[in-house]
Amino acid sequence: MTANLTDHADRPAIATGRPGVPFARLFKAELRKLTDTRSGRWLLVAIIATTPLVVAVMLVTAAPKDLTYDRFVDFTQTPQKILLPVLGILTITSEWSQRTGLVTFTLEPGRGRVLLAKAGATLLLGLMVIAITFGTAAAGNLLGIALRHGDGSWSFGASGFLDTALVLLTGLAEGLAYGMLLLISAAAIVAFYVLPNLSSAVFSSVPALKDAGQWVDLNLAQGPLYDRGLTGQQWAQVLTATLIWVVLPAALGVFRVLRTEVKSS
Repeated sequence: MTANLTDHADRPAIATGRPGVPFARLFKAELRKLTDTRSGRWLLVAIIATTPLVVAVMLVTAAPKDLTYDRFVDFTQTPQKILLPVLGILTITSEWSQRTGLVTFTLEPGRGRVLLAKAGATLLLGLMVIAITFGTAAAGNLLGIALRHGDGSWSFGASGFLDTALVLLTGLAEGLAYGMLLLISAAAIVAFYVLPNLSSAVFSSVPALKDAGQWVDLNLAQGPLYDRGLTGQQWAQVLTATLIWVVLPAALGVFRVLRTEVKSS
């Protein structure tokens, strides 16, 4: 009896787990994945390249009175609104489509930490793209003044920057949510482009649903953001629609990622 107790006492404690990868290293790895993969790299190139292209088109085709900073931002953010969500989708789905998820989740078993690092890296790139958009729009306004004697108005305000950034980052977050929920690139991209537009078409075309659409449809709820100065009710509509189209799919997506078996082939 005593011998058995002694044997048990002398045995070294066995570690039941190991420390995870430091979050800073995990964050850098996910940021590097976004730029190292062919699809991510070319998508970023397309996102950044379209901004000066839109500015050039505006300088050639727009009337001088329309060459203002507000208008340049409005036009340059349009391609970002279309393409940034795809970056969010591919950030998530690439782990499954390229079969790298097994390696990733073996090195870092905490899937929640991996998702957080992916979201953080994607949002950082999104903020960089938004900053480039604002800067390119400013350059376009200066060129409009110099080359076309444009209006050159700089009236935009802090609310303009915040509202535009909110729209673009919400779209990016929605892309992340669709990626987590579906885990297949093609399906997530199609769903992202079809479902919100179908919802907007229904709520806009059916008179009885127009009022409800301001609360349920994200595109309709965000419309007043482009006019600046939202009322309390309009902010409530933006929040409600965001909960439906971004937060709910993201919550379901996180649950699925945490539960889905990762296969190597």
